[in-house]
Amino acid sequence: MPSISRRSFCAALSAVLPVGIVVRRAHALSVDALSGARVPARTLHALGTVVLPSELGAAGITRVVDAFQRWIAGYREHVELTHGYGTSRLRFTGPTPATRWATQLDALDATAHRRFRRPFTVLSVDQREAIVRTAVASERLDRLPGVADANHVAVALLAFFYDTPEATDLCYGAKIGKQTCRPLAESPMHPVELRRRTASSLGSSGG
Repeated sequence: MPSISRRSFCAALSAVLPVGIVVRRAHALSVDALSGARVPARTLHALGTVVLPSELGAAGITRVVDAFQRWIAGYREHVELTHGYGTSRLRFTGPTPATRWATQLDALDATAHRRFRRPFTVLSVDQREAIVRTAVASERLDRLPGVADANHVAVALLAFFYDTPEATDLCYGAKIGKQTCRPLAESPMHPVELRRRTASSLGSSGG
């Protein structure tokens, strides 16, 4: 029996099921593809070595990508968001970005096969970077969007990391502990400096 793609499967479902059910099913399929040993999941981890700061090291990059996968798995549509400062306007989460991101990871792997005749995961960092730079060439990179608002998965992964306390510590080279509470006794003290690693990658260079 021939295999069927996520896109074809969702198109077939949409003809017989309500839109809400189709969207939830598409999200579930994409989350499954973005975790475990599936091609998009492996591609996502390889993408992390390109867009995340090299100062994190291999273990740190894996940790961030794993956390990003958990964020995707926990995403829910039409959930009320916290009010913005000075406004009472209600805001809700939008459609799941997981389906779009899974497709983009497939596209990165397809480009790798077309250009280098090998999977994205086994290419050199320079080769992967060339593919990613082309893929995000039309994206606005002078400022990062919210994670769920990112059009491309590479930008979403970068936005996810830079919203973490770890990213703030890395940027300032000190253990600031953004979004955490320090004891009052420590408030007069300067944050402890971090030991720097190496030069930064695509993500940390802002390119």
